[in-house]
Amino acid sequence: METVKRPDKRAERSRRTREKVIQAARELFVAQGYGVTSLQEVADRAGVAVQTVYFVFGNKRALFKEVVDTSIAGDTEPVAVMDREWFRAACAEPTAAGQVRAHVRGTSEILGRVAPLMPMIESARAADPQIAAQWPDGSDPRYIVQRAAAEALSGKPGVRPGVSAETAADLLFCLLSPDLYLLFVRDRGWSQDQWEEWACATLTAQLCADPVTNAAPATDTAPATDTAPATDTAPATEYRPRDEHQPRDGHRPRS
Repeated sequence: METVKRPDKRAERSRRTREKVIQAARELFVAQGYGVTSLQEVADRAGVAVQTVYFVFGNKRALFKEVVDTSIAGDTEPVAVMDREWFRAACAEPTAAGQVRAHVRGTSEILGRVAPLMPMIESARAADPQIAAQWPDGSDPRYIVQRAAAEALSGKPGVRPGVSAETAADLLFCLLSPDLYLLFVRDRGWSQDQWEEWACATLTAQLCADPVTNAAPATDTAPATDTAPATDTAPATEYRPRDEHQPRDGHRPRS
């Protein structure tokens, strides 16, 4: 007779406690900064004894790194981004356009969690040399991820002719950066869906061939004439985010 394995209640309690402490620390670090937040405050918010925080994480620096790592991953499982199901599924997409779309969607979810932490991370690195040592100068882990995605993209049906893996990695790294995400979402008030739509459209135009001609999409450079013909439509590569207040028929008021 097969023995039914019962769930380990102690392990489950430990996991829930760990998650509560990480969430409490994240909220406090973002709200008031890393430097002024004490582990006692974290323990109070999480509803545990401060000794528990020390026992599980050791010190505040280790807790800080755990907050950042779990924000990137989305959970407490020790699985690297490139080993995550969403990343592997995106790289396995059969076409270039499909991979770009899936990659932008997965990256958008990460940026929604990580980008709000970036100002706090930078201030913590500047204030604490041991925090800075956890992210040494050199190869950016984010670039390594984007380079792997770019290499998976190379050679797929629908990839834009002449785009190297290096160029693709640069475009992914820069256009999907936390800084650019914050500029649109935090500073300019875009929704995450608007940003995702823009990022997908922009990267598709840069990395994917025209689906009809299988050539690079036309650029929006001005024609070589003194005056361009009047037109009421935007160039093919220009992106315009949806405006909820724009009339549905798309006509603009005439001056």
